[in-house]
Parts: sequence; structure tokens; C-alpha cells
Amino acid sequence: MSIRTPPTLLRLAGESLLRDQASVITALEYLPAELFPLLFIQAYRRRIREPLKAMVHAWPFTVLPLGCLSQLSLDQVLKAVLDGLDVLLAQEVRPRKSKLRVLDLRNTGANFWRMWCGDSTRNCSPAGPVAVHSSSPNTEHPLEVFLDLNFNERDGDEFLKFIIQWAQQREGLVHLCCKTLRISEVPFQRVGKVLDGVQLDCIQEVEVNYTWDLPTLGTFALYLGQMRNLQRLSLSHIHVLTEEEDVEEEEEEELQHLRDLKMDSPSFLQGRLDQMLRCLQTPLDKLSITNCQRLTHSDLTCLFQCPNLRQLKSLHLFGLSLADFSPEPLRALLEAVAPTLQDLGLDNCAMVDSQVEAILPVLSRCHQLRDFTIPENNFSVATVEKLLRHTAGLRSLELELYPVPLECYRIQGTVNQERLALLRAELMGILRELGQPRTIFLGTKYCHKCGKSKVYEVEFS
Repeated sequence: MSIRTPPTLLRLAGESLLRDQASVITALEYLPAELFPLLFIQAYRRRIREPLKAMVHAWPFTVLPLGCLSQLSLDQVLKAVLDGLDVLLAQEVRPRKSKLRVLDLRNTGANFWRMWCGDSTRNCSPAGPVAVHSSSPNTEHPLEVFLDLNFNERDGDEFLKFIIQWAQQREGLVHLCCKTLRISEVPFQRVGKVLDGVQLDCIQEVEVNYTWDLPTLGTFALYLGQMRNLQRLSLSHIHVLTEEEDVEEEEEEELQHLRDLKMDSPSFLQGRLDQMLRCLQTPLDKLSITNCQRLTHSDLTCLFQCPNLRQLKSLHLFGLSLADFSPEPLRALLEAVAPTLQDLGLDNCAMVDSQVEAILPVLSRCHQLRDFTIPENNFSVATVEKLLRHTAGLRSLELELYPVPLECYRIQGTVNQERLALLRAELMGILRELGQPRTIFLGTKYCHKCGKSKVYEVEFS
């Protein structure tokens, strides 16, 4: 038999107040700030308009993280909140208690509500507190509104369009700041109509996961060029047109503050990686290129020739076909980033022994390296042993993932467990010989039957 936790005195006081709307509105002037969050949530969930409107008008905190409370929609409750803001914005002298400067419509701020209301906000995102300090409320406007631009098949755009129009109609009083743009499985026409109504230089993070063709990407690039403070860009599944179709050359846009570039299944990169990298105006911290089988040798060569890749902290090249490529471009790139590199991933790149041996000397000089993964490549036992010896001096290493060597596989492609056990014993002996406490992992190739890879641990402590 379960025992229900009785309501707190604070909750009971709030429920009692809300039974008389006129009384609760009058009492706001005298209520301590600590009572406002719980009272607000109770009124919000019970959809009581007038107290909500009055509480927004007298809100005693800098930020109202509204987006965390529920899936926002164009209902009377939201409009009551906006009505309260209109009353506040219309006054030359603010109420004595009012400190509201930021309306946050993003799915953040869970910590704020939990601090004041306990676990009554279980649906909130576990993200950290509202970034009031990093947001730096705009001193030129009485109110700053934060809104994420999320486009997907499930949700329509009515809410986004309403908030944008609401902010535009209050120009000079409200500054709408959209820092994040996420696009998933929606046509670009929907996106463009909304982007035309926001300040693009506020956007700092963009994620695109949709099978756009190159002309559409070219159109989107015009918007990217106006995102002057863009720091993170992720492009997934952008594909090229058929060979018989022509693609007009687009003017290259400048990415002035980009720090993190991720491209997944970017077939459009073939022969064009240099054009992409020329858009960079500042050094990248992170570069990830995954599942791109069509990169040319000249594409890889331009990686180490690009001056804005000389300070990389994270480099991921996953699912590239490098078997027939010279190791020189990769060796030269690692040479350039050795002083700063902290995370290196070369998973499933069809690399062979000779290619790894070419990068071993420079790999041993990456003294800041913390994570190193190179599984699902075609290495012999001897090469895996060489990798262990050359990385032994990297004292910052925390994660090491190597491939199960070719000798451990049967002809059918399955792992010979007896041979693997012998190998793990051999590697344990090498770790003991090197004399440093160390844990490494060996990963098998991806199994299409079971849909996963297996990882084995080898530890010396």
C-alpha cells in the first residue's frame, strides 16, 4: 500500500489564495517573493487568467522561465501572460516589486522551478539554470524574450510566428533573441518564412537534419551568412542532385565566429570541402565529418592546408573510406594540431596497418589527448601493440578504444573468442611492461545481424 505525500503548507496556502481571484491579486503586493513561483505554477496549471496576468506584472525575479512548464501553445493561458507583459511595458514607472527583464520560452529553467517548488515540475528539461548572466539582458529594451526555433514534422509553426509577430509589434520595447535553430524533416519554405522575421545575428547554434538538395542548401547559406555570431553548425543528410542536373555556383558566405562544425552523410562535400573551409573566418575548436564515403584525396589534403584547422581540440573522422588514400594528409593535419588536440576519433575508416604506422610518431606528441578512438579498422595484432606503446606517454588519456585485430576473426567474420582471450592476455602483459595504470577497450566490427558492436576491456592497475 503506497502512502501519498501530504501537500506542504506552502501549497495549501497557494490553493487557498487562488479560490478568490480578487483577493490573490490584491495580496500580491504583500506576498514574499518566495511564494510567487509556486502560486504561478498553480494558476498556470489551473488556467486561471487574471491572477497569472497580475503575477507577471509584479514578478519579483529577473527571469520568468515559462517554456519549461509545458508544451507551449497558443492558448488563453499564454495570452494572459503576454497581456501581463503588455501592462508592464506600458508603464513608465514599474511596480515596486517587479524585476522582470527576461521571458524565457526555451525548454530550460528547471532548476529555478525546482528550487522554489520542489518536484512539481517533473516535465521540465533537466537542463541547467536559465542563462541569465550569459544572456546579458539587452539594456536597450525593457524586455528580452528568448525563443528556440524548432522545425519538425510533429509541431506546426503557429506558435513561432505568433511570438515573432508579437515581438515585432512591440519594437523598441521587446528584443526577441533566438539562439538555437533546429530543422528536422521539414521543407525549407516553412523555415524561410520564419527566419525572415527574426534577427539572424542572435543565432549561435544551427542543426539541420533533412535531405535537402544543393540549391536548397545554397539558399540556406544566404541565411547562414547573416548569422554573424554562429558558433556551432551541424549538417546531416544533405545530398547532391543527379549528374544530369546543373548546380549554379553560390557566392561563399563567411562564418565569422564558428567554433564547432559537424557534417553527417554530407555527400555534397565531394570535391567541395575546400569551399566549405574557406567560409571559416576564425579557428575551429571541433570538426566532425561522418559517413562520407566520397571524399577525394584533394579534399583530405585541404584539411591540413586550412589555417583555421590548426588549433583543433576535437577531430572526428567517422565512416570515411581511407583505405586507398595516402596517409600524408592525415599525418600533416595531426602534426598541425598536436599541441591542442584533446579528442581524436578515427572510427570505421577502413584504415590499414601502413596508414597507422605513418601517424604513430606524431600521435605520440599529442600530449593533451584525452579521448582516442580508432575501432572498426583493419589492423593486425602487431599494429595494435605499436599503438599501445606510442600512446603510453600520453598522460592525459582517459578513454582508449582500439579495434579487435584481424587475427581474431574467423573467415565468416565472427570473433574467435579463444584467440581474443589470448590477445587480451598479451596486451595485459604489454601494459604491465609499460608500468602505468591503464584501461583500454577493444571494439569488434559492427554486426549487421545483431545491430551492434561488442567492446572488451583490458585493465592494468
